[in-house]
Amino acid sequence: MSADRLSAVLDSTYECLLLCGVRRTTMDDIAHRMGLSRSSLYTYVHNKDEAFRLLAERLHSRAFEAAQAAAARTDATAEERALGILTAKLDLVLALRDSPHVAELLDARARLFGDICTVFTARLRTLLTEIFKEAGTDRPQDAADICLTLVHGFESSPQQAHLMQPAAEAVINGLL
Repeated sequence: MSADRLSAVLDSTYECLLLCGVRRTTMDDIAHRMGLSRSSLYTYVHNKDEAFRLLAERLHSRAFEAAQAAAARTDATAEERALGILTAKLDLVLALRDSPHVAELLDARARLFGDICTVFTARLRTLLTEIFKEAGTDRPQDAADICLTLVHGFESSPQQAHLMQPAAEAVINGLL
């Protein structure tokens, strides 16, 4: 299977997510966006659940790569590195904020994606914990959980996302 074609399938799936959500999207919708027949689409994915699962994996993977890059910055303070990780998590939501269907793809309780969301958050927690450990923070795992809880609040209220940076800076400074 061509990686480019699978990427195009996921791009079309993403567009359908923004417009219709997971539940209301059909394989016909995805195929139509690609300019393919539904039977041709089955060459790339077995069903719509697989298409959405692969999309969720791609989005979470990209966000985690951004978080890893922020954590690995040698030219940044612990605060800047932690803020970069939190920003990567929030950016995952903000990329979808114009759609009322964002929760379907990012909900850790969702049948199709719950494990992807849970693993993603656990990996972010590990990155944050390491930063807080390196900085000598007491109870670095608790500090990481506090930061992730803060971002979760902004995910629930994306119209307030502009407040995330000052809030995160205040919390991170307090924890460091």
